[in-house]
Amino acid sequence: MSSLVASRDQIEQMVRSILQQQFGNGSPANGKADNGKAEGYRPNLVANISARHCHLTQADVDVLFGQGYQLTPMKSLYQATDFAANETVAVVGPRQRMIPGVRILGPCRSFSQVELSFTDAISLGIDIPVRLSGDIEGSPGCLLIGPKGSLVMPKGVIRAERHVHMGPKDAEFYGVKHLDRMDMRVEGSCPTTLEGLLVRVHPDWKLEVHIDTDEANCCDLARATKVTLVRQ
Repeated sequence: MSSLVASRDQIEQMVRSILQQQFGNGSPANGKADNGKAEGYRPNLVANISARHCHLTQADVDVLFGQGYQLTPMKSLYQATDFAANETVAVVGPRQRMIPGVRILGPCRSFSQVELSFTDAISLGIDIPVRLSGDIEGSPGCLLIGPKGSLVMPKGVIRAERHVHMGPKDAEFYGVKHLDRMDMRVEGSCPTTLEGLLVRVHPDWKLEVHIDTDEANCCDLARATKVTLVRQ
């Protein structure tokens, strides 16, 4: 009659099998990504709410604030490449309704773009598309009013696609690459899974999710108890 007592090697093999089933397709517990890379690296995930704002060219800043005007930083953003400026503009839609005090983010870019939530856009009467930042061809425009002048933007009003910034080590940890998609699970009073976050990878970026105010209110992000990213 064979013995029913498992050997130490058999027990260790069973434990490894159970752990593999539990963590093989999700976030690892040992600091190693499921692709076997980034050993010992643990990402610091930050999920931030991206409120309405705009990016402007220097030429448009000149029109709105005066020739040669330079944006002045109010505070640095989580990504060290960007800052929130002291300067704001008013955004006017075709219904002649206005949203004042829309923050400008610097530094100046090669294109002007206004990022609104769907709620903002409905209020202004603008039918905005969901786009990756910078993809403004075929998007609607608006009127911008500054302290020294106003201008009509022929295009550039969008709802920014939900996305996650990350550096190369973060991408390696999660096993993703630039322009891949991920899901974000939010746990708390309004548990929600936000699907299809666009992955954006750059050597200078820290791990940070951006969702707009509508999405953040939907899942009560401000009081979330846990936020996790999952590779699709």
